[in-house]
Amino acid sequence: MSIDEKIHYRGRFLGIMERNGWEFVYRTNATGVVVMVAVTDADELLLVEQYRVPVGGRVIELPAGLVGDAGDAAESAEAAAHRELLEETGYRAGTLSKLLACPSTPGMANEVITIYYAADLEREHDGGGDSSEDIVVHRVPLETAADWLAERAAAGVMLDPKIYAGLFWAQARR
Repeated sequence: MSIDEKIHYRGRFLGIMERNGWEFVYRTNATGVVVMVAVTDADELLLVEQYRVPVGGRVIELPAGLVGDAGDAAESAEAAAHRELLEETGYRAGTLSKLLACPSTPGMANEVITIYYAADLEREHDGGGDSSEDIVVHRVPLETAADWLAERAAAGVMLDPKIYAGLFWAQARR
């Protein structure tokens, strides 16, 4: 089968491409995405909360970030995971284990996320992201995480569904 591709739009961060009649989004400034399931020695799941312009509200998520967006196009996913976890949460991972790589939204984007389990965490600072971010770090006990998330959702805070996959892996590793 021949591949018929054309780029409809290319911006600083995103582009729209058509391949064999299917339109989808791609990143122009990164080579991938990393997501971290970070669990402290006290069995707390680290979550981040920040305002997300596309949905017009605050969203609670697993710590995550782009691969290669820090000026190093050759950055590995593992290096990005270490960098982003420290930047967003203030914790450095002593152990980082790859869980899987999977599409984030396969019908809309070619983006692949690599999910890591982060353990043996050491807190180095308060976190909060870089100067363009306003991140609140939450340390949520695994035992009460589902209830805590339900309370936050009832209060009007959106939840990234990847959190529930993270809870599965965190509880499976206990």
